[in-house]
Amino acid sequence: MISKLTKEAIAGNSAVRAMFMEATELAAKVGAENVYDFSLGNPATPAPQVLTDALIDIVKDEDPLKLHSYMPNAGHEDVRAAIAANLNKRFDTDFGAGNIIMTVGAAGALNVVLKTIIDPGDEVCAFSPFFTEYRNYVRNWQGELVCIEPDYETFMPDFADMEKKLTANTKAIIINNPVNPSGVIYSEDTIKKIVDVLKKKQEEYGHEIYIISDEPYRELVYGDEKVPFLTKYYENTFVGYSFSKSLSLPGERIGYIAVPSEMADFKDVMDGLTISNRVIGFVNAPSIIQKAIVKCLDTPTDLEFYDTNRKLLYNGLMSLGFDCVKPTGAFYLFLKSPEADEKHFVEVAKKYHIMMVNGSTFNCPGYVRLAYCLSTESLKNSMPAFEKLAAEYGLKKREDFKGI
Repeated sequence: MISKLTKEAIAGNSAVRAMFMEATELAAKVGAENVYDFSLGNPATPAPQVLTDALIDIVKDEDPLKLHSYMPNAGHEDVRAAIAANLNKRFDTDFGAGNIIMTVGAAGALNVVLKTIIDPGDEVCAFSPFFTEYRNYVRNWQGELVCIEPDYETFMPDFADMEKKLTANTKAIIINNPVNPSGVIYSEDTIKKIVDVLKKKQEEYGHEIYIISDEPYRELVYGDEKVPFLTKYYENTFVGYSFSKSLSLPGERIGYIAVPSEMADFKDVMDGLTISNRVIGFVNAPSIIQKAIVKCLDTPTDLEFYDTNRKLLYNGLMSLGFDCVKPTGAFYLFLKSPEADEKHFVEVAKKYHIMMVNGSTFNCPGYVRLAYCLSTESLKNSMPAFEKLAAEYGLKKREDFKGI
């Protein structure tokens, strides 16, 4: 018999994945070109050629006995040193190899951090809307996820609710920036307000409250927007990063944790992260892809492709009369459901072969998420379907909408 926790996980299986599978089945019936699948955040640009070249060179030139062997659980030291140097160059930090742990993607990074710091019953806060798997990651280590409401005008945190939700049992708060699913970016001013509250609560409760900064979309930022690097603002910060989105490598599962030397009990924390990386069962991040991403640290993300899709989708939907949160980062758009029950809205959209994910999945009912990491052609072809959907709800077109 499977465990109770696993039964709960099955019952709450990801609506994102479920919608993706439903879209795949629908495509087999009506043709992929007739399905507009906005469900899964799967990058739609190819991995850069520099990565392919690096993989070939590594396999060809390196000693296979060393390349495929065990290594320190924290990862290859030369790789960690290169990542530290790159962060120092970009963000004026002061990292060395000893501040970096290589991980199996950002999901691996979050679980390694939570395993290291969470005791049963500890609370971990997350700002709604948030990536649905946070619930499972916290539950993995017998913690309790506490949801902080957003300000629905700006989709920044509701600071009054944050003050109320932080308790003596709070061990950490997860910040995802840019945000999946809303596409907003927490500005420097917002980060400073978050930090002010945390510092006050740390002093009040007499123990560390960590920030776990989940940053797989750090490079997907449009216009003049900036994503603050959080160790510069708060010393008790873990930065979890993934190359899945920036280099289009979600299947390779490669990322890292960066920890500032100023963190309380730094040596114990780094020892704990290293051991956690092993005892969870990762042992270490994959060797070849660790070596390869070193060659790609300065490779830019194809922002032009995603920005084109962002503008097409946001401008198109707003013009049709839908209300959307303006996305400034990542590759997601959050659309307000034209009816209170957004799950029913998602079902109605399927009539027009539009596949979206309900906002309740992200602890934000009344909204739906659209991942615009699909081909620009498919996105353009979806607009007549959205027009029919808007007409079904009696939405009024905004003929004078200027767009972004």
